[in-house]
Amino acid sequence: MSSLFPSALFPAVVSRRGAGLFASLLGYALAFCLCMSVFVFQAHASDQNTASVQTTNSGKFDFSKVPPVTPMPRPGMFSAPPSGPGYYSVWDLMTGNKRENRPVRPYIPMALMPTSAFDIDFRYLENPEHEKDIFDPVKRIHMDNDWLLSFGGSFWYRYVHETDSRLNAAGINNDFHLLRTRVHADLWYQDRVRLFAEFLDARAFGGELTPLGIERNHTDMLNLFTDIKLADINGPVYFRAGRQELLYGSQRLISTLDWANTRRTFQGGKIFWRNQKFDLDAFWVRPMKTEKGEFDNWDTQQNFWGLWGSIKPFPGHLIDLYYLGLDNQNPVSAQNVAIGNVMGGNFSIHTWGGRLVGNFDRILYELEGMYQWGERSNLDVSAFAVATGIGYNIPLPMNPHVWIRYDFASGDANPNDGRSSTFSHLFPFGHYYLGYMDQVGRQNIHDFNAQFTMNPVPWLTFISQYHRYYLANERDYLYNAGGAAIIRDPTGQSGNHVGDEIDFRANIHVSRHQDVLIGYSKLFSGDYLQAQRPGVNSDLFYVQYNFRF
Repeated sequence: MSSLFPSALFPAVVSRRGAGLFASLLGYALAFCLCMSVFVFQAHASDQNTASVQTTNSGKFDFSKVPPVTPMPRPGMFSAPPSGPGYYSVWDLMTGNKRENRPVRPYIPMALMPTSAFDIDFRYLENPEHEKDIFDPVKRIHMDNDWLLSFGGSFWYRYVHETDSRLNAAGINNDFHLLRTRVHADLWYQDRVRLFAEFLDARAFGGELTPLGIERNHTDMLNLFTDIKLADINGPVYFRAGRQELLYGSQRLISTLDWANTRRTFQGGKIFWRNQKFDLDAFWVRPMKTEKGEFDNWDTQQNFWGLWGSIKPFPGHLIDLYYLGLDNQNPVSAQNVAIGNVMGGNFSIHTWGGRLVGNFDRILYELEGMYQWGERSNLDVSAFAVATGIGYNIPLPMNPHVWIRYDFASGDANPNDGRSSTFSHLFPFGHYYLGYMDQVGRQNIHDFNAQFTMNPVPWLTFISQYHRYYLANERDYLYNAGGAAIIRDPTGQSGNHVGDEIDFRANIHVSRHQDVLIGYSKLFSGDYLQAQRPGVNSDLFYVQYNFRF
């Protein structure tokens, strides 16, 4: 059972020269389209009267639609939040505040929040009848008639206990603590210019193992950018320059990675257009290199660019179409090349993809497909991934949802045949999709999985997942959630059943500003892990408190 897919289903390998020529032409076309778009936008805007500068009867600028927030897209395995009469937080329960329906709130009622701080929606504060909050005075401060200033931030603490941490053969356990502090300031001039700055301090202590790179970043900037409005064409068009988080679609390929203590950020430029039916982004950025004791710098050996379009044909349904290019000229060591591990660098790959997601009443669905081509360590790349699932919101008390899913990402059978078929998951939120143990990434994998969600009371969310993992090709590596190659049997004699994982999470929504997350995960070794890591018996327990303002 080397693969559940016959080799005939793999697209033809694109030659290195052809891929390079096509990529160059595509890059020129992208640059041309961007330049023409800016020209057309500005020309069209010059024909508009000052309709984009909206004023109220008092002569003040109308900030009710500023900023133009980009809501977080539905991820896979989404669920409908509870509704109807009830207590929507522990604080509501303690104060006897039984609500007729769920309240208007800027934060999702979860301890993990992938949404970037600059896309949290506080525009409801422009309504004088809004529910009052102790932190309202630092939000949306109107200065003069045309200026708007906001402050915000968050603090979290997480305790983690890992057994046989990171599948290490020595069987070392790891108990450690994480602290993260974020503070931001947001300044707008009308809807024309924005300055956004967000500070980050992430610390780890107490562990038996060396902290991971995603766990520490002392005193740095997570976001630091300016937005300039270029035009208003049935929706605003902005150019963003500077350090910025990116979050797109399902987050399988581009995510802020909120589980990480440091989150993920980039530096570069982006043009984006928003309206009721269409969103369109074009960007060029470089990922930031986390340097614990120094100010972070971008990775000059990597360039990441893309076009991402989202179509909202009717409520409850979304179509994503995208092209992404990643050029990484960080060298791969000769030792890694010799053992067939060529995923770490020295590649230029291109990804086409599309996604359908939505619901028909209680029936939920998602389908995403991705194909990659290009060059990796002098090998032609031809790889693909598929994620699909169907869910159902069961009409019973406690708002139960169930999902049945399948995730696949291709692997490579032979590192010496002149091609590489291992899919690269780019910059993902793999933790959400492929198990909270983080031992499996969207590379060389079959994952048959299911999820069950319920709300015993509106302020408590319980989520359980089951995963059954198989290597797509038993001669390729097992890759973890960070994309690192961790285990390989080049003979293929260890089989391809990696193991089975169960995940349990309970989120307690304490108040608008506070959440507590408690989780437990267990990985049961399959034949592959039993052969490669005998005696390893991994599990994970964590408790997290998150405060936001």
